[in-house]
Amino acid sequence: MPKTEVILITNIVGLGAESDQVKVAAGYARNYLFPQRLAVPLTSANKRQIEALKQRRAEREAHELNTMMELSKSLSKMTLTITVKTGDDGKMFGSVTSGAIADELKHQFEVTLDKRKIHLEKPIKTIGDHEVEMRLHHDVNTTLKVVVKSSTPPPAPVETAPAKADGRPEGRRDRFERKPRAPKAEAAK
Repeated sequence: MPKTEVILITNIVGLGAESDQVKVAAGYARNYLFPQRLAVPLTSANKRQIEALKQRRAEREAHELNTMMELSKSLSKMTLTITVKTGDDGKMFGSVTSGAIADELKHQFEVTLDKRKIHLEKPIKTIGDHEVEMRLHHDVNTTLKVVVKSSTPPPAPVETAPAKADGRPEGRRDRFERKPRAPKAEAAK
């Protein structure tokens, strides 16, 4: 298969980033990359474009890094409150996922963040305070405090019957325990 060298104009997942010089199959370049304006052929005239593309890429990456650093500082100071439905025993229905956290960030603080940047080992399934890791950029990590609250009030304490010395409630017996019997009258012989 003949290969041809191209200069990428935009980032292409699995192939390379903007201003990278890569070798690809001739048909892939001719039929997809060139018509979609994702790459240009490597020629002496196009080699001059590489410097402009590299400068544009460096500026964009520096801007992204600065933006994520600022966002990291503000997220570390925030406390996100999520209200969930719970049962009578205080156990949650469902769980809190990274998508739910991203939605609540947008709703409460107007911060639009991709759910893939929120790193949870597993979904949150308990009520209380949690620390969630945010991977905003390959150089920028922060934590967000998430408070999960119940939307249903806790049940009132139930009064229990007084217990016997062995710990069982009054009036209850074991299934193997026999009821005491009255002594039998001596039968006539």
